[in-house]
Amino acid sequence: MSRINLVTTEQANEQQQALFSAIEQQLGVVPNFLKVFANSPAALTAFLGLHSIANEGELEGKTKERIALGLAEQNACQYCVSAHTAIGKSAGLSGDEMLANRAGGSQDAKAAVAVKFARSLAEHNGDVTTAELLEIRNAGYSDAEIVEIITHVGMNVLTNILGKASRVAIDFPTIELQKAS
Repeated sequence: MSRINLVTTEQANEQQQALFSAIEQQLGVVPNFLKVFANSPAALTAFLGLHSIANEGELEGKTKERIALGLAEQNACQYCVSAHTAIGKSAGLSGDEMLANRAGGSQDAKAAVAVKFARSLAEHNGDVTTAELLEIRNAGYSDAEIVEIITHVGMNVLTNILGKASRVAIDFPTIELQKAS
C-alpha cells in the first residue's frame, strides 16, 4: 500500500482530471506513480513538462530506457525497474540487454558507456571525472547528448525517490531487484 495518497479519478479535482486526461491520451492509462505526483498538480505538471522536453532530444530512445533501468536498479527502486522493463520491451530491448543495463552496462558498446556514465553521475551527485567525460565523448556522444544524459539522470533519480518514498503499488508486471553479488 502506498504511503502517499494515490489520487483517483473519483477524487481528482478539475486540474488533476485535466492532467489525467492528457496522460491517458498519451499512455492509455495513468500509472500509479503519476497518481502520487498528482497530489501536487504543480509537481505533476513540472514532471510531465520535463519528461516531454527530454524526449525531444538527440539521445536514442533505447539508450534512455537503458539509463532508466541502470539507475532504477542502482537506486533499488522496484517500481521503476518494473515499469522500465515493460517500457524497455516496448522499445525493443531484449531481456538480456535489460539485465545488462540493470547491472550497469549494455551489450552495445556505445550504450554501455552512457549507462556507466549515468550511474556515475547519480552515485557521485554529478561530480564526474574529466576521464569519464572524455570516455563518453570518445564513445561518440555530443555535448547535447551528454546534457540529455544528465537530464535523464535527474528525471530518473526523481522518480526513483518518489517510488521508494511512497512505496507506490507496482502496476506493471513485477520485476524483482537483482541481488548484490
